[in-house]
Amino acid sequence: MKPDIVARIADPATGQVADPRVEALVNEVIGRVADKWTMLVLEVLAEHGELRFTRVGELVDGISQKMLTQTLRYMERDGLAIRTVHPVIPPRVEYRLTDLGLTLAEAFCPVWHWAERNLEQIEAAREAYDKR
Repeated sequence: MKPDIVARIADPATGQVADPRVEALVNEVIGRVADKWTMLVLEVLAEHGELRFTRVGELVDGISQKMLTQTLRYMERDGLAIRTVHPVIPPRVEYRLTDLGLTLAEAFCPVWHWAERNLEQIEAAREAYDKR
């Protein structure tokens, strides 16, 4: 199902289509969170709490400094993360999830559980497909 279709599904209880503002927000959030890096940064911060920028980068395998900066800025703009600059020399910058970010991380927990439960089945399907 395409992300832009998700919000257009009518509420089963009322038959009403979602408010266009809600539809736009859902599409933006899905687009943002569907981004590989946002999902991984979200997971790291949910699991480890407040972390320094460099530590987030170490825990998110393969992310470049530029992409980490961009991802954290988007998360901060959306109210998912808080950036704290400590006035020390050298400057220390830390990030943590907001309550909103934590609830988003909780909402995506089932996806991780689904992947864990279905890993072998998906790997087998991929292997069978690649053999064709």
